[in-house]
Amino acid sequence: MLYTFRSKAAAEILMLGNHARPLLEAAGKSPGVASAVRGVFTADQLGDAIARLEARIAATPPASFNEDDPDEAAKARQHVDLDQRAFPLLEMLRKAQARQVDVMWERTE
Repeated sequence: MLYTFRSKAAAEILMLGNHARPLLEAAGKSPGVASAVRGVFTADQLGDAIARLEARIAATPPASFNEDDPDEAAKARQHVDLDQRAFPLLEMLRKAQARQVDVMWERTE
């Protein structure tokens, strides 16, 4: 499943569903809304969504791996921390807030 985020303030973002849904929930959308085929952050909701997402990032410690262990080192090469995963969406939300425009998403199978 793929999520496409769109806003007049930034370029389109494509994100896998298993990455997009947790970010939407961290930004304040309920699980049902985050799983919906379409959704929106209105311009009025952007400040709260940004604050919630930033708080979740701040509260999530970076992953720690023992790079001396080959299995752990392999996991480290594959891992993406929440702040890295959220960066494109967070930037889109900030740009949309600055322009006072909505951010919409659409889920495709």
